[in-house]
Amino acid sequence: MRVTSSAAAGLRLELSLVQPVLWGAAAGMWRSDSGLSDRYRRYLRTMHQVIRASVPLMERAAQRCEALPGDPVAVPLARYLRAHAEEERGHDDWLLADAAVTGMPPGELTRPGPPAHVAALVGAQYYWIEHGHPVALLGYIAVLEGNAPAPGLADRLAHETGLPRTAFDTVRLHAGLDGGHSGDLDRLLDELPLDDAQRTAVSVSALYTVAALAELFDRIAEAPAAPHSPSGEPR
Repeated sequence: MRVTSSAAAGLRLELSLVQPVLWGAAAGMWRSDSGLSDRYRRYLRTMHQVIRASVPLMERAAQRCEALPGDPVAVPLARYLRAHAEEERGHDDWLLADAAVTGMPPGELTRPGPPAHVAALVGAQYYWIEHGHPVALLGYIAVLEGNAPAPGLADRLAHETGLPRTAFDTVRLHAGLDGGHSGDLDRLLDELPLDDAQRTAVSVSALYTVAALAELFDRIAEAPAAPHSPSGEPR
């Protein structure tokens, strides 16, 4: 039995219990050391693989809503998803532009075949959209937009890596945009006539997303071993 009538407040309470895991993984990824530039490039590559799926996910969830006649959640949810998809459209291109400024080779971010941990993060949402209720996607959105980059992170990264400030435009923009998006999502969660099963679907999706995103950050943070010459000296 839920102790609050607010779906948004209930979700935020549940997330507060697990978010330290995500914050710790992010701190490891952004730690100040000589590998920060390489980790940032890995971040751009990985997040492009994630973000390029955002609009297709929302569009598919909206289509599923529109195939649920008589569902009181479906109509307002589809309206939100269609509008939010337009707000998010092109954000993957921001990451491509940032990567180009860092000197990453053209096409490196758009190569096919994302790694399994990226597919696991995003792919679970497709499963719940197709075989559960598309409202589950709100848990995923809540985590991604509720953990926007901290204000000032972009400037710190530019200072510590020596890369141009324009290499961090996506980090800077999301630090400002996602707070407002989180407020919109909270209002939607409280306005939707969610039943217990739908609230649970949102919660399960959100908690899973925290765990999968923390693993993704941990993998970015794991610097590859430096190559060595046959004599044992670093190349």
